[in-house]
Amino acid sequence: MASERPAESTPTYIVPAFAPETEQPAAPPLGRFRQTFRALRHRNFRLLLFGQAVSLIGTWMQNVAQSWLVYRLTHSELLLGTAWFCSQIPVFAFGSIGGVVSDRYSRHKIILATQILSMLQACALGVLTLSGHMRVWQILVLAFSLGTINAFDMPARQALIVQLASKEDLLNAISLNSAVFNAARILGPAVAGLLVAALGEGVCFVLNSASFLAVIVALLAMRIPRRPRRVIESSWSHLLEGLRYTWRHVPVRSFLMVLAATTVAGMPLVVLLPFFADAIFHRGSQGLGFLLGAMGAGAVIGTLVLAQRERASGLHRIVIYSALATGASYMVFSASPSFYLSLATMPIIGFSVMRQNAAANTSIQMLIPDEYRGRIMSLYVMTVVGLGPFGSLAAGAVAHAVGPRWTVFAGGLVAMAAAVVFQAKTNE
Repeated sequence: MASERPAESTPTYIVPAFAPETEQPAAPPLGRFRQTFRALRHRNFRLLLFGQAVSLIGTWMQNVAQSWLVYRLTHSELLLGTAWFCSQIPVFAFGSIGGVVSDRYSRHKIILATQILSMLQACALGVLTLSGHMRVWQILVLAFSLGTINAFDMPARQALIVQLASKEDLLNAISLNSAVFNAARILGPAVAGLLVAALGEGVCFVLNSASFLAVIVALLAMRIPRRPRRVIESSWSHLLEGLRYTWRHVPVRSFLMVLAATTVAGMPLVVLLPFFADAIFHRGSQGLGFLLGAMGAGAVIGTLVLAQRERASGLHRIVIYSALATGASYMVFSASPSFYLSLATMPIIGFSVMRQNAAANTSIQMLIPDEYRGRIMSLYVMTVVGLGPFGSLAAGAVAHAVGPRWTVFAGGLVAMAAAVVFQAKTNE
């Protein structure tokens, strides 16, 4: 950690290509398999990854079951968007506070507390659904409560990764973490589609609650040294300090801006996918599970390929190409006349979106000092997740007016425009 307060002027190490060319040493010669999974040599990172491998399957089961439950109860595109809004708006509203808390207190303890609270939230969903007392307003309230928990969990989790692994293995650790997240996206929705069809949504919620035990046990088994923290006057000044640093750091600001645009661009597809699966392609909850699983498969492949990179230089180009590919894929999906063409498009979307996020995440973390990590990663979370509510609410409203196909097509145009603007910024 830096021992002195960094200057608030624009840092002098900014490079035109937005990539830290000399920050990360070359990795020692390794076999392809060992190179891809080299971050697993760190015990604490292994524990987190294996704990999440179980917990995230349950999380994706709950995501699919909750979307399907809202759709089954209402058959409303607007309420589908509203449910997403309630689950993500707290990340935007409280994410900056979560970042301040992450920089002032133990990130490990913060994550442990949020996982316990998330387990209780899933349990409440399961009990209400299985007892037959679930109403749409209750889903919205519980979605908002989970979003509030995530506003503190996500910044701490993103900032903790470098402590669990090492800076030289940061790109690999972030890529593997994304791969596990998306492997769960394959299994979770597929299992959820079968369980919802056979036993109902409540079973998915209960299983998700139980899955949190894996990551809680993993967190308790970690041995993390105490992290010295700089004492400052107040939380408010701490927050403002982080915002000033981010605004004056041009590369970090540019990465966050392109992520913000592509997040909003992608929400129409995410929110309206149940409508495509059922009302357009007539495949029901199982079709929704297959679409999400195909997207997860592409994301796993993309992040594992990224994990093989030995250096973090040149990641800005991955961000540009990924945004272009994502936008084009949204357009193809929006115009697709068949379920199978849409299914074939989803892996490309997953491949591009997660490579972009992992590349931008690594680039940002390589550019910032540790004492700002929680606050700046909270801004990363606010762009990738927290802006989703505005995109989801807009997606529901626009789809209600012009239809889901044109809404997803417009998202593709926004993603491609974001890539063009970001490319122009790298050339300045």
